[in-house]
Amino acid sequence: MNAATSTVANTHGRAPTTVAATPPRDAARARQPTLVLEQVARHFGGVPAVDGLSLAVPAGRITGLIGPNGAGKTTVVNLITGILHLSSGRVLLDGQDVSRAEAPELARAGVARTFQNIRLVGDASVLDNVVAGFHRHEKTGVLANLFGLPSARAETARLRTEAMHLLERFGMAGLARERAGSLSYGHQRRIEMMRALAAKPSLLLLDEPVAGMNDSEAESLAGIFRAAANEGVAILLIEHNMRFVMSLCAHLYVLASGRLIAEGEPDAVGRDPKVIEAYLGA
Repeated sequence: MNAATSTVANTHGRAPTTVAATPPRDAARARQPTLVLEQVARHFGGVPAVDGLSLAVPAGRITGLIGPNGAGKTTVVNLITGILHLSSGRVLLDGQDVSRAEAPELARAGVARTFQNIRLVGDASVLDNVVAGFHRHEKTGVLANLFGLPSARAETARLRTEAMHLLERFGMAGLARERAGSLSYGHQRRIEMMRALAAKPSLLLLDEPVAGMNDSEAESLAGIFRAAANEGVAILLIEHNMRFVMSLCAHLYVLASGRLIAEGEPDAVGRDPKVIEAYLGA
């Protein structure tokens, strides 16, 4: 793997953070969870949106983060990906402290995500939206692309071929030339997931990936997520479709009002009185 590193400027007065562009996967690190949160907190105007959350997301497994609306789940994803900064606590990626890393550095380090609200280039083709996900793996420089040098043309062809393989995997090869913004909500969701997988992440954060989909559409995506986990990707899944969550996740964490109220295997969590109360009320 590429051992290049990037230095992250620190806006909090501490020494810069260095984030490995592709974290090493030696035997010692393979025994560690890919992602660890240690007593993570984020306050807005003194009000805790996330309050002392600790969790672990191992490679090769789908881990669930669930909770009622307003529990703080998306805030957790934004803290992991550097969109928001921590009020306290630590975020570890492959054993390395990335608490102060910014979003671009984390993306280059192998962290990919989807969003609750779909974010695509609507006027671009489906294929071009997926190709954009390969950005961190591009090797040719700006000048090579600007002047259309053979190395740049070859790389572009290779990435478009890889993107087509993803489209085939998601059953959307026939829509490659269609304008992304003209497609249905379900198809746009799939494009966003393909773009995230195109980054070949070590950590994939899925924020309500099957919202608005029927059971058949959700099950087809479940198979893709299982395959990604089997390939060694660590996946953190946030989803309100409990049947989907229970069928996919090996371990669940439950948030309510920003605090962890339960964790464990799905069946045990589903029977926990605190979880039932959080969802249904006392």
